[in-house]
This record gives sequence, structure tokens and C-alpha cells, in this order.
Amino acid sequence: MRIGRGEHYSRGAIAFHWGIAALILFNLIGGLFHDAMPRAWGVMPIHKSVGMAVLLLTLGRIGWRLTHTPPRLPAAMPAWEKTAANAVHFLLYALMLILPLTGWLLSSNPERPRPIDWFGLFQIPVLPATSDIAHNAHEAHELLGFLMAGLVLVHIAAALRHHFLLRDGVLARMIPGRNQNG
Repeated sequence: MRIGRGEHYSRGAIAFHWGIAALILFNLIGGLFHDAMPRAWGVMPIHKSVGMAVLLLTLGRIGWRLTHTPPRLPAAMPAWEKTAANAVHFLLYALMLILPLTGWLLSSNPERPRPIDWFGLFQIPVLPATSDIAHNAHEAHELLGFLMAGLVLVHIAAALRHHFLLRDGVLARMIPGRNQNG
């Protein structure tokens, strides 16, 4: 069942968006700068737990998106810009799935398996992986992390452009307000 289009995203979509966004920003900072942070801070165990939370929430967000129609982009927006927006969103969704999976695979290296201790609550078991798969996952995780950082910056810049320069209400659709449906 798809819920009708409104001018704003639903409260659920907004909650998924901002919750996942905060976790991704935390993980990008932790992932890119963990070597410069004191080891006592335990950044990497938290990074792994947050990554698994992003994976789970992304699956929920995809389910929500399949049952709740998002608002249309402004009719005046050029076709190339709509295509670019859709491409960036698709890539962000793909990375929100692939990055946690590659991180899980690299933690599953049979030479040095490191089960993910999810926020100290329980352990997520390692995946069946070979050393080669784990090594390739590690390389992919690092490269895709930089791609994610770049796409996040593009996404933020585009939202700010729409809000401050174009003043077309695109960003306002994702801001919590009184007009959202469940």
C-alpha cells in the first residue's frame, strides 16, 4: 500500500533520514580519523556497532520507502537535476547497505576474526569469509567510505543550495513539522 503524496516527507521518513544521517556522520568521522584518536576511546568498536545499526535502519528505511510515496521534486527543477538527485539518492542507499556489509566482512577475516560486540549487548557473529574476501572487503570499505563522504557533502550542499539560493522548499520537506503523515 502506498500512501498519497504530500508536500512533506512523513514523520517516519524524516525520523529515518535524520537518525541514519547522524549515525553516518559519526561513522565517517570515526572511520576517517580513528588513527588520530586515543585508543582508550574505543572508537572502532563503536564504529562497528553504529555501522550495523545503519544497516538495520537502512533496511527499515527501504521498507518504509516502498510503502510511503515521497513528495515530488519541484516541477520547475530541470530534468538533469532530477536525474542527478535520484542518482545520488540511489548511491547513498547502496552505500548505506554495502559499507556495513564490507565492514562486517573485514571483521570476519578467518586469520583474525573479530566478532562485532553490538554496543556491549550481544555479539554479531562473523560471516563465512576467506582471507582474500576479507582483504578485498577492507579495501572496498575504505574506498567506499571516501565515496560516501563525498556524496554526503554533495547531498548537504544541494540541500543548502535549494534552501538558501533557490528557496524552493526542497529542504523544508525533510524538516519535522505539523503537516506530515505517519
